[in-house]
Amino acid sequence: MAKFFNEMHAYDAAATDGAGGELTREHYREFCDWLAQQPAERLKRKRAEADLSFRRVGITFAVYGDDAGTERLIPFDIIPRIIHAGEWAQLQKGLAQRVQALNMFIHDIYHDQNIIRAGIIPAEQIYKNAQYRPEMQGISVASDIYAHIAGVDIVRAGEGEFYVLEDNLRVPSGVSYMLEDRKMMMRLFPELFARNKIAPVDHYPDMLLDNLRSVAPMGVDNPTVVVMTPGMYNSAYFEHAFLAQQMGVELVEGQDLFVNDNAVFMRTTRGPKRVDVIYRRIDDDFLDPLAFRPDSSLGVPGLLSVYRAGRVTLANAIGTGVADDKSIYPFVPDMIKFYLTEEPILNNVPTYQCRKPEDLSYTLANLGDLVVKEVHGAGGYGMLVGPASTKAQIEDFRQRLLAKPDGYIAQPTLALSACPTFVENGIAPRHIDLRPFVLSGKTISMVPGGLTRVALQEGSLVVNSSQGGGTKDTWILEN
Repeated sequence: MAKFFNEMHAYDAAATDGAGGELTREHYREFCDWLAQQPAERLKRKRAEADLSFRRVGITFAVYGDDAGTERLIPFDIIPRIIHAGEWAQLQKGLAQRVQALNMFIHDIYHDQNIIRAGIIPAEQIYKNAQYRPEMQGISVASDIYAHIAGVDIVRAGEGEFYVLEDNLRVPSGVSYMLEDRKMMMRLFPELFARNKIAPVDHYPDMLLDNLRSVAPMGVDNPTVVVMTPGMYNSAYFEHAFLAQQMGVELVEGQDLFVNDNAVFMRTTRGPKRVDVIYRRIDDDFLDPLAFRPDSSLGVPGLLSVYRAGRVTLANAIGTGVADDKSIYPFVPDMIKFYLTEEPILNNVPTYQCRKPEDLSYTLANLGDLVVKEVHGAGGYGMLVGPASTKAQIEDFRQRLLAKPDGYIAQPTLALSACPTFVENGIAPRHIDLRPFVLSGKTISMVPGGLTRVALQEGSLVVNSSQGGGTKDTWILEN
């Protein structure tokens, strides 16, 4: 088995008994001392209390195509993931740098295409991308911001280095679980928050609202913001309703909005009300049946024309998905160098682009050791984890690669860091990642930490909730 970095414990080869052993990392010591004093029965009781509370509040998500039922509870682990302030400061710098470059890239490809002219990214990688929207060519958006909310997935590998696994820029989800996990930990274990100086996250909705208001159309001094949802059957509907309620704004569906006199209005009991900023949780294809899918009943006819005129802001912008496609991911370090003339602070995972003959040959020869992903895939679907796959699964992917090589990338199987997790058999290490949420408006901001996702199955590297993953509270220690 690959050696993985343990977030809580370091291996000490020169332990006092001469046989080696574990040392608790400095920023975990206070928590470890507390954990050692907790009876197993208390931890079990607290976990059951958390599950019951989450179910009562309705903190669930939907799994499409799941015959067992449409709603599931995301498992919550009561052992937090702790990051010390120095590490977070470096991550924060790297995240801000990355998201700034991604926004500049999206603006560039819909305007001057300088990065294509410079030969850094092949034109076909953009224009043949399923997420590229030619309708956005030449459109000016408020403050040149496209990805107002970004969820950047970060992993720590075997030697402790952080890597960006992917950039989620279309409609990134999960922030409600970050907020609810913190509230739950404070309710279950208030003594931990008295003993540790943990950076707060509960101001995220205020930051989000300020961020959305800051990118309102020109000349609008007191913008009306709404959250636009596809409806209650969407997998993230709880989050849509939660964020609208927390920000104190209306939650709307497409049928609640209409276009008139080149503006967007919301139907209310007091008559139509002008809408200036739409935090949309609907994919591009469904936003406007006059511009994209004519069969969409989720969108607002004429919305694109108002957007083109600069009379409404959409967050995130139409066409943003071109930058979070996995076929574009390998070029992000080049974007940082090109637009910012800086070296990337956060590294990418080494990536083989299967559209390249030499990368395809390497991937086919090493399928058993690699992770292969669909370039348009999400949620842990459409991927092969070579070391955990059967011969039949590997051969199936071999045929897929041969049939459509440009639809896939491959990466080495990282030994993701592990964090002690309370599972059925007690406390055991489980692999984790981290999704910080980066807000871009007049400035770039983020709350400390993010959503830690955990692969609850022993040995699994897939943390997605749709694949049985759970979540943890993420602490940034200020002391």
